[in-house]
Formats: sequence, C-alpha cells, structure tokens
Amino acid sequence: MAISAPPKSSSQASAAKWDTKYEWKAILLLALAFGFVGVDRFMIMPIFPLMAKELNLDYSAIGIIGGALSLAWGLSSFFMGGLSDKYGRKKVIVPSIIIFSLLAGVSGVATGMMGLVAIRALIGVSEGAFTPAGIVATVEASKPSRQGLNIGFQQMAMPLFGMALAPIFVGWLLSVGFHWRWAFALVTVPGIIVALLMAKVLRDPKPSEAAAHTASHDATPHGFWDVFKFRNVPLNIIMVLGWLAAEITLAILLPSYLTDVLKLTTGQMIFVLSAFGFGATLGTVALPGISDFLGRKPTAFIGGILCLAFVLLLKAAGSHPGTLFALVFMVTFFSQGLIGLTVGPMAAESVPATLMSSSTGVTIGVGEMFGGGLVPIIGGFVAKHYGIQNIFIICIIGLVVGILISLFVKETAPRKLAAAQKAKAGLAEA
Repeated sequence: MAISAPPKSSSQASAAKWDTKYEWKAILLLALAFGFVGVDRFMIMPIFPLMAKELNLDYSAIGIIGGALSLAWGLSSFFMGGLSDKYGRKKVIVPSIIIFSLLAGVSGVATGMMGLVAIRALIGVSEGAFTPAGIVATVEASKPSRQGLNIGFQQMAMPLFGMALAPIFVGWLLSVGFHWRWAFALVTVPGIIVALLMAKVLRDPKPSEAAAHTASHDATPHGFWDVFKFRNVPLNIIMVLGWLAAEITLAILLPSYLTDVLKLTTGQMIFVLSAFGFGATLGTVALPGISDFLGRKPTAFIGGILCLAFVLLLKAAGSHPGTLFALVFMVTFFSQGLIGLTVGPMAAESVPATLMSSSTGVTIGVGEMFGGGLVPIIGGFVAKHYGIQNIFIICIIGLVVGILISLFVKETAPRKLAAAQKAKAGLAEA
C-alpha cells in the first residue's frame, strides 16, 4: 500500500493550531481510567487469601476466577475494538468505565465461586472493551509527533495503580480494620467520576482527522476483517505473543523459582517481585516515548535484544536479592515496554483510521487469550516435567521470535515517516 504525505494542516499542525489543552485533559482522564482498570484487575490478588478462607475457595477455584477475567478480556478486546471503530470511542469508553466500576463494587458482595467467576468475567468484558478504544482515543487526542509517549503515559497507569499502589492501598485498608468486601466498594466511586468527566471532555474526531495519526492516512470505510489484510497486524500479534511469553512466564513461575531453587525467604522473594511493578511502570512510558524519535521498528528490535540479554543474566544469577531485583526490573522494563509499544502505537498506526481500534483490539485479544492462557499452561508443564529452572527457555524462545519478527514490520512512527518523506523530496529536487 502506497504511503502518501498527510496534509500539512493535519499531521504537521503547529503548536499554535494544535489543541494542547484538550490533549492533556483527555490523556490524563484516559490514564486515570486505565489506572482504575489495573486496580479492579489486580487488587483482588492480595485479598484472595482472605476470600478463600471465608468463601471456601481452593487453589483451583482461585485459578478459574483469575482465568475467567483474562479469557473474557481477550474475547471482548478482539471484537469490541470494531464496535468503537463503527460507533465512536466515547460510546464504548464511558459505558465500559461505569460498568466495570460498578462490577468491581459488586465483587464485594459475592458469596461463592460461581458468583465471583460471573462477576470477574463481566469485568473482563467491560475492561476488554475499554482497552483498545482507550488506546486509540489516546492516539487521536495526541499530537502525532508525541503519540508514542502519550500512549506510554496512558498505559503506565495500569501497572502503577494496579501492581504498585493497589496492594499498598488494600493492605492499609485491611490493617485499619476494613473488611475485604469494603475494599471493592471504595473503588467504584472514583471510576464513575472519571467516566462522567470523560463524557464531558472526550471528543470523537472524524475519520479524515484521525487519519493523520496513521501511516497510510487512509480515512475510507473498511470492514472489521479487513484488518488482517495489513501486513503489520499479524506481525504485531506474533510479536506481542513473544513478549508476553517472557513476561507471563516469569510473573507466574518466578516466585516458585526464587524460593524452591534459589532458596530465598518469603520476604526476599516479595522484595524481588516488587521489581515487576516498578519496571513495568517505567518501561511502559520509556519505550513508546523513545520510539517517537528512534522509530517503532528499531525500538522493538533493540528493546527485544536488551530484554533477552537481561533474561540470560537473570537465568545465570545467584541468590543475591539486590541483584535479582535489578535484573527483574530490567527484564520487566523492556518486556512491558515492548508490549505497550506493540499493542499501542504500532497496532494503531499500521491500519486506516477506521480500523485503529480493531487492530489494537485483535492484537490485545489474541495476546490476552493465548499469552494469558496458553503460556502459563506450557510453563507449568515445563516446570513440572523438566524442572522449574528451565522456564527461562520459554522466555528465550518467545523473545527470539519477537526480535526476528520485528525485522519485518513496516515503520509507522509519524516523525520518522515525515523525515523519510522530506529526504525523498530533497533527493527528487536534487
């Protein structure tokens, strides 16, 4: 598909013409909303032991409850991205925030496994609907030259709120005497407030305006399944599966590796695992932001190489908690940054404006269903039959696949494309 230069008035808008005030208001609200997605998803983790005791849940039940959300999230993202392409971002984003905020509160009144499975699955559906629409709304609100950075900022909120702050918040509530059921109720109100503000602030641009944020600048109508006709889409899906293979494997099985193989104490293990939240938060901002200048393709390739290098160092590391913390931080910095880069700017920019949410949704959906579902099964099989020390092989294979695939994607960063267009015009004049 030929890539033509966008009209100067849309893609090269001057600071005077670009509505920076709206950009930052919209992105702040979208980041807060995704932060609450992280809270709703991850705050249940430190509560699980108390819930299990009160509701008579075993390990299998806990796994099913967590898996129900992931599966529903993936299926919803896959199909609901197309809905926001058809009807607009706001009509998907605002209701989905209200629904998952209310359902998070309802989690606190569940009385058994089946109720929790149903509630968490519905939360997955609503959050899966929000995610691709929220990413593309961030793209559309951003000045093209900094949309990678802005997506990183929006995506950062999920690990920051969900993985770093939510456990602290829940721990404090429980320590001062709140029952675990009230912890769920307290997250409902902030989410609804953000939804109401979003309804007032968020705009839905015309396809002709949104096209300035894509590589093709195509604003013509397309059907949902047309998304797979664009080369980068299947490549992005394979890449994100590679990045997730590394991150999910370590997130699930590294705790057991640290205690069973390296013989760390529980306190030392928790300290090392805290690096996941900090690394993911910073990496999610840094890599997409760097890619605005370096380009999406080289950032994915170099980031994959560095992630692989730190996985190899982690595999060879001893049992010193400080060293392990630093290595886990760096692995997660790059793996989460690569995931955010791939499902964010690379997915949205690779297709016409009328398919941006569809592209983002199918990339997230396949990654969530297979990365969140199949990879843990494979990792558990390897750990059980070949030794848990061999889980690093899954990480290495996934990263190698992602690195190789990154060599074949087409560059989509607006700044890089504009520079290439300018250089081409200069050569033509010469």
